[in-house]
Amino acid sequence: MAAMPNEARRGQGGPDSSERLSGASLFAGAMLMLSGPLSILMGASGIAEDNLFAASQYAYRFDLTAWGWIHIVVGLALVIAGMGIVTNKSWGRGAGAVAAGISLITQFMFVPYYPLWAIPMMALDLLIIFALTRFHVGTDGGW
Repeated sequence: MAAMPNEARRGQGGPDSSERLSGASLFAGAMLMLSGPLSILMGASGIAEDNLFAASQYAYRFDLTAWGWIHIVVGLALVIAGMGIVTNKSWGRGAGAVAAGISLITQFMFVPYYPLWAIPMMALDLLIIFALTRFHVGTDGGW
């Protein structure tokens, strides 16, 4: 009979839906909600000033307006995923890891345009991915 509350809790709203957020998940959610608006601002500056960034002979060279829209879309995805994590939604951790992974790839491709921005953002994306993909083992012997 003592196992009944745990079993009933697991069946509602996804994993850990009634438990508090772990410190790593809260960190990742907060960092996603920081990284997203910064990416949106970067995108807006790329759209507003088409000659703001420059890179010569680069394999992933796009029009800076296109890069601006890419950063805006990725930034919106980061904010939505961060809000999902902070509000403890079941889809938040997965969406956050995917959004941070996409952000990591786009920041890598943006390094020749603005390395002083892209490299720290890549490090932040890696920290977010690490925090969200850690394996959690319950103390009661369950998964």
